[in-house]
Amino acid sequence: MRGIDLWRAFGRKKPMEDCSSGETSLARCLSALDLTALGIGSTLGVGVYVLAGSVAMKTAGPAVIISFAIAAVASMIAGLCYAEFGARVPRAGSAYVYSYVTMGEFVAFLIGWTLILEYVIGSASVVRGLSTYVDALFNNSMRNAFESAAPIDVSHLSTYPDFFAFGVTLAFSVALAVGAKESSTANNVFTLANLSVVLFVVIAGAMKANLNNWKLSPSCTKADCSKGTGGFMPFGLPGVITGAATCFYGFIGFDCVATAGEEAKNPQRNIPIAIIASLTVVFLAYFGVSTVLTTVLPYYEQNPDAPFPHMFKTIGWDWARYIVTAGAICGLCASLLGSMFPLPRIIYAMASDGLIFKWMGKVSSRFHTPLMGTLSAGLLTGVLAAIFELSQLINMMSIGTLLAYSIVAACVLILRYEESNSYEKKNDVEIFSASTIVAQLINYKRLTYSTRLTSRLVTSLVFSYFLVCIFLTSMISAYSKEVADGNLTPLIPMSILTVVLMLILLFIHLQPKCDKQLSFSVPCVPFIPGLSILINVYLMMMLDIMTWVRFAIWMAVGLSIYFCYGIWNSNISATSKSTKMNGQNGQIGQNGWKNGDVYHYTTNS
Repeated sequence: MRGIDLWRAFGRKKPMEDCSSGETSLARCLSALDLTALGIGSTLGVGVYVLAGSVAMKTAGPAVIISFAIAAVASMIAGLCYAEFGARVPRAGSAYVYSYVTMGEFVAFLIGWTLILEYVIGSASVVRGLSTYVDALFNNSMRNAFESAAPIDVSHLSTYPDFFAFGVTLAFSVALAVGAKESSTANNVFTLANLSVVLFVVIAGAMKANLNNWKLSPSCTKADCSKGTGGFMPFGLPGVITGAATCFYGFIGFDCVATAGEEAKNPQRNIPIAIIASLTVVFLAYFGVSTVLTTVLPYYEQNPDAPFPHMFKTIGWDWARYIVTAGAICGLCASLLGSMFPLPRIIYAMASDGLIFKWMGKVSSRFHTPLMGTLSAGLLTGVLAAIFELSQLINMMSIGTLLAYSIVAACVLILRYEESNSYEKKNDVEIFSASTIVAQLINYKRLTYSTRLTSRLVTSLVFSYFLVCIFLTSMISAYSKEVADGNLTPLIPMSILTVVLMLILLFIHLQPKCDKQLSFSVPCVPFIPGLSILINVYLMMMLDIMTWVRFAIWMAVGLSIYFCYGIWNSNISATSKSTKMNGQNGQIGQNGWKNGDVYHYTTNS
């Protein structure tokens, strides 16, 4: 394949009309309540039983409630972007499909491949945690039996094969393969039980709450002040911000709502409602449990690994730990369903487009689910859960999520400023020169409708914004400690980059928007999507170097599949060949058409 052909292949886009149509081979059976429960279940996992106590003790103190509020706002910003695209493109595949219609095939494959990694590792870690919780109720009898029967002595692997985790994963895979509605009903039950236990913790803890615990101070010397200085904000504002970065991961998972768009009854209405409602409920749960924890016990007396059992044991309610354990198990089951549910949908979307093996996307005529994709994904997840020690791979899940959030926000910007229908009707002739581009940065002609020039200009500005975000957040990550210690020299380039970011957003804001009517749209564009990109890139820069190395290895495997299979078997690749053949016979028009699973289109060139 020649260089120019390769570049065109990378930029091949799915027609928006084909993605926004209501036709699907999957069953549209999920209501707004089902989608909301799916979002809550996948997001409010075991983290609610651990995260609040850990962040309060080590990072933020009682100000952990502010950390959760900041993380909730950041998550809501990303959620709004997902909600707009979920209404625009109600298809299985979430960020993968969004990037396919906006940025092209190559970026879409990269996003889809990272999402597969995210959901596989996320599901494996959740089911391993579920096994640990269940085993704890039986004094680690499963662990002892598995270690004695089949010990494993390999570095970076578990010390024993967890057959329980493997079996649970396969059972959940079969449940998901049987039908989306049936698995959604099970998820609703688990989520209701989880929320009931969280409500019990909040109400029971409130009976023993004492606001004076927000004013206490631990013993602290100049030589040792690891527990902070006491009060409501013992670790200062940096501790609150660091805590917010940690708390942000407690809100990861709501994107599975958008992934289920092709099975939603009324996706244009229900997806935005479900995303916003689920994030609101999750924030209230985190806010409630963190308030109770820090008012019942001083922050420096928390147990970071099991805060609720420790709290109830301290106040003399030891019996309550069994209720908390039951809630944690239900939360993990809901989280497991939420993590496994999107995975076969991503595989289905990519296989349907021909970017990975098509047999994985075949939909069962009986169950209306991607049967082979679901079972193969479950088998892979089960193997990982059974034999791998996943502690070093958890951060890789975050890379996939944050990258997807960033791409979705960028897609919102690009599509909001795409060419207007008014421009297509006027058929104006534009001159692409340096002077016209500079003049258009401030919209010198005061255009009221977007054109090809303004659309391409916004795309270039969004790309530039990404690059500046990477430079700025890298400097913040590298020099934040020096600035805190009083060295203000790094603030000069940071300030310059900040001004550049603001100018880029201002230039985008001055461009005319597309006149297309949307059922749901992100407010304050381009500032809210721009803020979402900045937050997500910053959090990615906070990850350690080995996480990026492992991510690079995974991407190398994916790229080998794409270049050896996907680029040649893509539906759009087959379409372009068919278009050329039919075009030579005079059988194709300017607007194109859809025939079966193959998209036919032509360009003005």
